[in-house]
Amino acid sequence: MEAVEAKPDFAIFSAGGAASKEWAPVFAENGTVVIDNSAAWRMESGIPLIVPEINSDVIKRGDRIIANPNCSTIQMVMALAPLHEAYRIKRVVVATYQSVTGTGVKAVTQMENERQGIKGEMAYPHQIDMNCFPFGGSWLPSGYTTEEQKLVDETRKILRDKTIQVTATVVRIPVVGGHSEAVNIEFEKEYDLDDVRNLLTNFPGVVVFDNPSEHKYPMPILAHNRDEVFVGRLRRDFSKEKCLNLWVVSDNIRKGAATNAIQIAEYMLENKLY
Repeated sequence: MEAVEAKPDFAIFSAGGAASKEWAPVFAENGTVVIDNSAAWRMESGIPLIVPEINSDVIKRGDRIIANPNCSTIQMVMALAPLHEAYRIKRVVVATYQSVTGTGVKAVTQMENERQGIKGEMAYPHQIDMNCFPFGGSWLPSGYTTEEQKLVDETRKILRDKTIQVTATVVRIPVVGGHSEAVNIEFEKEYDLDDVRNLLTNFPGVVVFDNPSEHKYPMPILAHNRDEVFVGRLRRDFSKEKCLNLWVVSDNIRKGAATNAIQIAEYMLENKLY
């Protein structure tokens, strides 16, 4: 209660959904803007789910709880947004290759212990070093996981289009630099590959890093401790008309969480929305 009574202008929450559900309304009722990094408020009606480069305009004066999207969603929609505006996206098929940092320090410690041959506490049901497994979050009755469902629901909300079809497979891999995503996009309109490259190059926060002949393509080691979203391996899908393949990498702790939350606060400060 001491923090509540201090009446800060902003409170950034990253303590899990239970804490957010309990304390975010308390801070909000006391006039503080809560920027919440958990999944607690993301799909609540009337709660803005914000990636500032894409949809900061939905924030209204008087909004007191702002949801920070899931890390894998943020980096994907950063690549999708300019393309959706130009060509209208019908369907997205995404496979993620997610860093153990997304699970937290316990998972990083498990991986480091395994590399040193040390037996210790397990964050995952399987060995992570020298391995990967198609699981993240918790299981849903549909057979998908919560991490996969977030990519569906949050993408539609952020891009403000419930018609976009999204199907996802989440994979955890033994890296710490950031999340990677293989994304296949089907558009309503035909596209030009050079135009796609230009749209992504000119979108704030996106870096096109794509010269395969020189082995230049996004990797977690490149994105580590960076705020940008890196996009590469841009190529036409020849198996289906109006389809594009690309590879997206970003530091899930930076743009996928902390940086995005700070950008929301900065936007609200600059526009006097608090």
